[in-house]
Amino acid sequence: MSILLVEDNPQDEKLILRSLKKMNLANQIDVARDGQQALDYLFQENEFASLKGDPLPTVVLLDINLPRVNGLEVLAKLRDNPRTKLLPVVILTSSDDERDRLKSYENGANSFVNKPLEFSEFAETVARLGVYWLITNKPAPIGI
Repeated sequence: MSILLVEDNPQDEKLILRSLKKMNLANQIDVARDGQQALDYLFQENEFASLKGDPLPTVVLLDINLPRVNGLEVLAKLRDNPRTKLLPVVILTSSDDERDRLKSYENGANSFVNKPLEFSEFAETVARLGVYWLITNKPAPIGI
């Protein structure tokens, strides 16, 4: 079981990785720093072609405001592909724009979570997300 974190902010990336590792789960956490890199990773193309045949991550933590391809476009492309259609995607964003939340759900997000501004609250939110998606949730079969 692995997690794909799609985050372009180095400080948020560091905090999210630290919070997930603090849960003492032995899950691999891969990071994509823009939307195109996330798509390449998930579709096992370009720099990630060597991953062909590897299983998809258990969950994708996806920021909305990303360079090259924004998070909502990434989400739409995932939902249009039979292999990734059921892949759990959590929008983890600093955006509190109601339109972003609506578009996220319209495009098939499984969850929409605002990044809290306070450090300890942010860390706790990420830890709860990890526990839920990696331990509690029973995912749909994907990639069939």
